[in-house]
Amino acid sequence: MTSVARLEDTGRIALSVSQRIAEYAVSCGYGQLPPATVTDAKRLMLDTLAVAWGGADAPGSEPVYRMIAGQEGRGDSQVWARPGRIPAASAAFVNSMFGAALDYDAVNTVHADVVALPAALAVAERERISGRDFLAAYVIGSDLCCRLGGAITGQHKGWFTTSIFGVFGAAVAAAKAMKLDAEQVRHALGIALSQASGTQQANIEQALTKRLQSAFAARGGVFSADLAGHGITAPREAMEGKFGLYHLYQEGDPFRVLDGLGERFSLGNTALKKYPCCACSHAALEATLTLVKEHDLRPDDVTEIQVLHSPMMHRLVGAEFNPSENPQVTAQFSVQYAVASALLRRKMGISEIQEDAILEPAIREITRRVRVVVEETSRATRSPATVTISTKKHGRLVLRQDRFPWGPEDIPEEEALRVKFDSCMDGSRKPLSGKGRGLLVARVRNIEDVEDMSGFFSGIS
Repeated sequence: MTSVARLEDTGRIALSVSQRIAEYAVSCGYGQLPPATVTDAKRLMLDTLAVAWGGADAPGSEPVYRMIAGQEGRGDSQVWARPGRIPAASAAFVNSMFGAALDYDAVNTVHADVVALPAALAVAERERISGRDFLAAYVIGSDLCCRLGGAITGQHKGWFTTSIFGVFGAAVAAAKAMKLDAEQVRHALGIALSQASGTQQANIEQALTKRLQSAFAARGGVFSADLAGHGITAPREAMEGKFGLYHLYQEGDPFRVLDGLGERFSLGNTALKKYPCCACSHAALEATLTLVKEHDLRPDDVTEIQVLHSPMMHRLVGAEFNPSENPQVTAQFSVQYAVASALLRRKMGISEIQEDAILEPAIREITRRVRVVVEETSRATRSPATVTISTKKHGRLVLRQDRFPWGPEDIPEEEALRVKFDSCMDGSRKPLSGKGRGLLVARVRNIEDVEDMSGFFSGIS
């Protein structure tokens, strides 16, 4: 579907993009989800829960959680990796923040699951809906986030697209979980337009607010659905209007969002993250690790490492490594640090984004040997990247990494996912016990059998 008339021949207002999305969301239930999409959703749910557990103690997470928990009253929804329950919109905020903190969460056109899952799950608990109804809400919301991000046609302006598109996916997920009617869902999308925000300036300056931006979207989506449920009206043409999402924020084709809606689901195109850092570093990191291991390279043998990547990738991870203010965020958004860690430690995991590892003098010395070069003609967002390592013993080694590690065409084995799951859980200050982990995995894998999502986390500790 490439175009939709704004007015029908009869003069009546045609269905807007938001109305079409809303009518689809109301009509699509668990029974319309392909089995492969359900499997994808469960895999992404487990991954998102795991990285949130690991991120619950990352810098900034605890003080924000305490601030919000100290202001709350009703205990509708569970805070992940914490014992307390707080109102749904606030739970969506905190849980999304936890999920984004390690920069280990799954990525599609945007980071959809760290927005849609916290929103859908928080409202599902509050509304006491079934596991099947929750799955439908989560899938519809996540898919919409990705579709909105995939409809960009113009030059990226610097918005944090997970936030500006995520709030709409979260709004639909929450509205679906609340079982609002189509008109109310449409209003939720219109209300979300007034809350769409987010900037890559936080990424570029490597500030802690980067990990809050998905949280603003998750909370805004739940709040939008709640307002719609209480009769608040909103613009009809939130996507395609003169001052709608794509004209005002980011150039794109709003009608592309509708193409195959309900027939194709984007979750199967979502990449899990192999490393806890910005996706723009992964190709260079993977290439460096491959060369280091294949040639048994040692730091004293390497004179220079050159990373060649796109302007988009450079904008997010190409700045000089300077961990003086926010060491963890700096490490997550520095390709220099990522490849230096690959050379020095032959890995880039959760332990490598802890402050003592980031501030190790040996790593700083290696980052000074990393030269980052921009391939100006490249339009790449995550791959390819080319790494050239100059050595004393082996000469000049070059490797171009064309594919994003753990992308849709490189789905990791179950054992690799289990190792990631456990590393995230072990990295938490209050890790789940072996029994608790097993129970959480079983609940997710058998979520269709859950009759009341308010007890989803019951007994998991």
